Amino acid sequence: MVFLSLWLIAASLVEVRTSADGQAGAEEMVQIDLPTKRYREYELVTPVSTNLKGHYLSHILSANHKKRSPRDVSSNSEQLFFNVTAFGRDFHLRLRPNTHFIAPGAVVEWHETAPRPGNTTDPRNSRPHRSSSEGGWRSEPLQTSCAYVGDIMDVPGTSVAISNCDGLAGMIKSDNEEYFIEPLERGKQMDEENGRIHIVYKRSAMERAPRDVSEDVYYKESNLEGLDDLGTVYSNIGQQLNETTRRRRHAGENDYNIEVLLGVDDSVVRFHGKEHVQNYLLTLMNIVNEIYHDESLGVHINVVLVRMIMLGYAKSISLIERGNPSRSLENVCRWACQQQKSDPNHAEHHDHAIFLTRQDFGPAGMQGYAPVTGMCHPVRSCTLNHEDGFSSAFVVAHETGHVLGMEHDGQGNRCGDETAMGSVMAPLVQAAFHRYHWSRCSGQELKRYIHSYDCLLDDPFEHDWPKLPELPGINYSMDEQCRFDFGVGYKMCTAFRTFDPCKQLWCSHPDNPYFCKTKKGPPLDGTECAAGKWCYKGHCMWKNANQQKQDGNWGSWTKFGSCSRTCGTGVRFRTRQCNNPTPINGGQDCPGVNFEYQLCNTEECQKHFEDFRAQQCQQRNSHFDYQNTKHHWLPHEHPDSKKRCHLYCQSKETGDVAYMKQLVHDGTRCSYKDPYSICVRGECVKVGCDKEIGSNKVEDKCGVCGGDNSHCRTVKGTFTRTPRKLGKTRGAFVLPKGARNISLAETRETKNVLAIKNQATGHYILNGKGEEAKSRTFIDLGVEWDYNIEDDIETLHTDGPLHDPVIVLIIPQENDTRSSLTYKYIIHEDSVPTINSNNVIQEELDTFEWALKSWSQCSKPCGGGFQYTKYGCRRKSDSKMVHRSFCEVNKKPKPIRRMCNIQECTHPLWAAEAWEHCSRSCGSSGYQLRTVRCLQPLQDGTNRSVHSRYCLGERPESRRPCNRIPCPAQWKTGPWNECSVTCGEGTEVRQVLCRTGDHCDGEKPESVRACQLPPCNDEPCLGDKSIFCQMEVLARYCSIPGYSELCCESCSKRSGTLPPPYLQEAAEIHSDAIFGPSDLPRSLVMPTPFLPYYSGSRADKKSLSSVSSVANPSAYAAFRSSSRASVSFPRKKAQEGGTKTPVSMPPSSSIKTDHLHSSSPGAAAPSPAITDSIGASPQTRTPKKDGKTISRRHPIRSTASER
Repeated sequence: MVFLSLWLIAASLVEVRTSADGQAGAEEMVQIDLPTKRYREYELVTPVSTNLKGHYLSHILSANHKKRSPRDVSSNSEQLFFNVTAFGRDFHLRLRPNTHFIAPGAVVEWHETAPRPGNTTDPRNSRPHRSSSEGGWRSEPLQTSCAYVGDIMDVPGTSVAISNCDGLAGMIKSDNEEYFIEPLERGKQMDEENGRIHIVYKRSAMERAPRDVSEDVYYKESNLEGLDDLGTVYSNIGQQLNETTRRRRHAGENDYNIEVLLGVDDSVVRFHGKEHVQNYLLTLMNIVNEIYHDESLGVHINVVLVRMIMLGYAKSISLIERGNPSRSLENVCRWACQQQKSDPNHAEHHDHAIFLTRQDFGPAGMQGYAPVTGMCHPVRSCTLNHEDGFSSAFVVAHETGHVLGMEHDGQGNRCGDETAMGSVMAPLVQAAFHRYHWSRCSGQELKRYIHSYDCLLDDPFEHDWPKLPELPGINYSMDEQCRFDFGVGYKMCTAFRTFDPCKQLWCSHPDNPYFCKTKKGPPLDGTECAAGKWCYKGHCMWKNANQQKQDGNWGSWTKFGSCSRTCGTGVRFRTRQCNNPTPINGGQDCPGVNFEYQLCNTEECQKHFEDFRAQQCQQRNSHFDYQNTKHHWLPHEHPDSKKRCHLYCQSKETGDVAYMKQLVHDGTRCSYKDPYSICVRGECVKVGCDKEIGSNKVEDKCGVCGGDNSHCRTVKGTFTRTPRKLGKTRGAFVLPKGARNISLAETRETKNVLAIKNQATGHYILNGKGEEAKSRTFIDLGVEWDYNIEDDIETLHTDGPLHDPVIVLIIPQENDTRSSLTYKYIIHEDSVPTINSNNVIQEELDTFEWALKSWSQCSKPCGGGFQYTKYGCRRKSDSKMVHRSFCEVNKKPKPIRRMCNIQECTHPLWAAEAWEHCSRSCGSSGYQLRTVRCLQPLQDGTNRSVHSRYCLGERPESRRPCNRIPCPAQWKTGPWNECSVTCGEGTEVRQVLCRTGDHCDGEKPESVRACQLPPCNDEPCLGDKSIFCQMEVLARYCSIPGYSELCCESCSKRSGTLPPPYLQEAAEIHSDAIFGPSDLPRSLVMPTPFLPYYSGSRADKKSLSSVSSVANPSAYAAFRSSSRASVSFPRKKAQEGGTKTPVSMPPSSSIKTDHLHSSSPGAAAPSPAITDSIGASPQTRTPKKDGKTISRRHPIRSTASER
């Protein structure tokens, strides 16, 4: 266990000396880069691979160490187990492939600045790729075999996101802390047999910046004015997003997929290195994906990579403006929009863009920048993030949360208390999080918007494909796998059968059955290796039924969390996980939901009544800008019942209603007409008056739960006054607490104004001082009021109940103008106020009746329709229309129907629009579409669309074939080979094919071109360094820098007389054919007493084969990057005429020799583990030269030269 203080951790040179057996030695010194961030404490550990029970299997961790090619593991659904011991704890990791992380067809693109003349080619560029006409662009499939997720066994509530492309790298979330793990050295996948050192550090111990917190900033919708201009430029993209239905499979209910374009600038690529940046980014995004899988979010979201773009230096600096985050974000969003695929069904079409940079785009400490609620928008669905190691995954998750509609915890919501506990949406990225989680507000805000993000509903994973077998080798024999690996005709090698065929797959061609090749990997699990047996984990085993699918089952419920309210009815939740057991091998997911809730704190609040929805609107007063100004926000109930759990507020100043872009808090009443049903996670939950969920129990007219109105009393009366002083408010009467179904109405036209004031607080509810009296519906005191002015007669109605008594006031506008008000309300008999004959009368003074008010709109514009009467309430004494509540005691008459618009209609006609462009320019599948509608002309000169059955005649076609002509053949070009020289001028070639003979369009592309590399090093030659330099047969190696240095004198004499060896034919990829001094036999570097002379005797042949079989294969040909290897076996009859015959290679040998690469595992390996091509000729001749007898051999050729 190692704990180092902060100042000890720094990038440094570390001398690592290793010997052939993997122990400490004195052979090489390498430079390793410790993470650039500084950690207060960390540990160096050596993880191991284990079985389910935690028993040791090996030190091999990396997928690339064990797999032959990415396609071998594409169907691998097996679990992996690793043990990591750190900080006094043993973590037994259980991992499964993250199959919903990288979409089928996902690619990584390199948009590089064109190389300057003389620049050497990066070895990465030699991998197969497709190139555009621009020299700086290439693309290749994203690696899909290394991303894993899982948990810590036997520790509930944990999660793990790990990549094993190059060791173990990722995040381990335990029950009380998050840890990051990564290899101490990169690119050491093949050196793991004896253990590989990793660094483990706590997330809580990371130092982010000179200050303790790091900021992120997010845009409001109105701030992206610069991006709004793109709406016209890229309108076609927006139109396609809105009008085109994506034909990929729809995701399951409550399952959303964010298809991500990951943009990475040159600063990130240079920091991590081209060889390692892709694995790093996959690990980082795997952690982001796992953060969005945390159960606290309440919604299942997959973060799916569909495209990754690595930018060159010039483009990177043009996008990021240092110190200007808003402009940088605008540039990045504009760039991402330009990268969008116009076809929504394209495999690389993205929903959201994430851009990573290490440039400083804002003030010190700024970590991210993002627009709020921009998801699915063609321009605004993007984030700008500062990359700073694995902890940047939380910055990316945070900024993407803004785009999904989440706001900072504690800013405009009631979740500020959760920031200290490590909420993802905390306004400051804390430096001491102990456990991350999504706050309840983040979940509520997400649920408010998630249903409107249609682009997240399609499924990029092709579930319609047939289910693959659990063991991929079941359907493929070893012969078929050889054909996949090496081409037509190759089969399993039968030259030797002294080994387990499941250890390594060896293949040969019938034309040369003793020349065997391997890709250094075992056959696929499930491959038949003998009767009744198959390969499994590199061993030939009896078949069994252990690989059966396992259905998931729910684990135990957690404890209920805290209540959302302290009084007045709140909600609390508990959750469970599908991990008892987890579904594997295609098993069914757990049925049902993963959370439950119950009501809590249902007692009424002790203080005077406070409207919970009103409180949420008031919290927006200080920071919600509407039309560039602040407002005092009052609660508003949306007329659509489906939107009543969304927070809408009404401006006190203007009366405008604005959507606050969030859900109401759990426990908020759904409607002011229902005092008990409440909102839970954005949905209205029915609650009875007995405060039971789902109960149908309701109150009677005076508030008795389940009552029969027997205790209800109706209070009616008329208040009449003549104000003496203009403008002086005159109190009328009091409406008591508990009053319901309240109706007030003036009995005659006056200029006087009705006002209402809260008796307890003095706060004006209606028509306060300085307010203009106008008709409106508003909410105050927790009830909805309907105030109407018609013909200078005011009416006011509310369903109540009143939580506080209110005073009815009259504000005179004219002197000596008599005011008369009628009022009516229902109240429980225990709350009836004392009767005062001056202002309260319990008998009705006026009578009211239903009267015809108007006619409804006609049902048809022509041809005879119907309209119906609309009734209103009319006072009989003066025939004035009053509020309909005064007529509720009377039965409303049935509506009267009458004919209308009886003029004859014109006959509908078919109308066809212009044809759209053809979907294809050639081929057999092109088609055109157009819109065909049935339109009816109207008398006002307009048309209306009617059902097609009303149009006579045959409907015009709306689809037709087009451009059904054969497509012209195109030239196909392969990648350019590496330059034929390593310095100076040379040539490079590529393959150019026409699949239809000589019928391809255009001029044939060039297949040979010149290449210019840095000038050759003209160091003075001090003579040959080996006696073998004088062998003429080795002169062809003079083109290799390492050999030409050893034999500079001989090579200078023979310059230009011999062709170079055929190394490029032997290499699977260009970087394979690179030689150096360490790649030559030791005997060529330094003469030794033991030299392999070949005189033709049996003993000599045995000696030569023995030496060759144990020496490092790189001694003859250095395949540093190659994944292929081969070995030759003796033919029954030697070939004649000097033809090349492979050297005899016994299956094993007891002779060992030293080699320059003494640390290589091959130095001590037996013969069957040979890793490279070896061949030699048994034909020799022994001429005299300088008095010495020299053995001549043909140059060693690689495997591919035998083709």
